[in-house]
Amino acid sequence: MEIVGLGSQVMDCARVRKLIDKHGETFLKQVYTDREVQFCNGKTRTTEQFTALWAAKEAVFRALGITWKRGTSWTDIEVVSENTGAQQVVVSGPTAEFMIARGVSQVLLTTAFCREFATATGIAVRNTETRPAEDTALDD
Repeated sequence: MEIVGLGSQVMDCARVRKLIDKHGETFLKQVYTDREVQFCNGKTRTTEQFTALWAAKEAVFRALGITWKRGTSWTDIEVVSENTGAQQVVVSGPTAEFMIARGVSQVLLTTAFCREFATATGIAVRNTETRPAEDTALDD
């Protein structure tokens, strides 16, 4: 296994709460998948959960070396929590295409939060047998 990239993000929970209060469903649908919304709404600390997931998405984008110029969407990245508490990253759309082109086989993820902040760290890895496509330059 080879590390391809590392990304981290810290986010303010109050900022996310304000965005949810101001934009409601429009904001939630722009940033989160239906499964993520259902997961967060089922938790006691809803705002902190939403903030942690948004931080996770940003950390994954950074780990993959992706910028918004690539036509990606927040919902290209879905964070799925298992019964054990472990989190899995499911990638789709243009983000998945870029991930495959770079030879990334998996993004490892961890999140944490308190009342004020949420943080996430993502590590993009590839199997040593996997080779990236020739043209994966980030500055096109």
